[in-house]
Amino acid sequence: MESVVNDNPDKHRFEISADGELAGFAAYRLREGAITFTHTEIDSRFEGKGLGSKIARTVLDEARSRGLRVYAQCPFIAGYIDKHPEYQDLLAD
Repeated sequence: MESVVNDNPDKHRFEISADGELAGFAAYRLREGAITFTHTEIDSRFEGKGLGSKIARTVLDEARSRGLRVYAQCPFIAGYIDKHPEYQDLLAD
């Protein structure tokens, strides 16, 4: 399965597609110097395929590349950061 993550700023979310079909998203709010992840959702048809981890990794890498601090209100993103300490430095104080 080929999957791709793209930012959809009009909807304030990153979207992940699997084989050309929307499979999930990570919603966010932007403000100067920071991004708040509010909700992550993977369609039940695509669960268990690693897409949640892929979108989490991609959005956190994107936040790093943009120089943004991260507020992880979304339990999935917060849990991903807990399990992957290489992203701890992104968290806002």
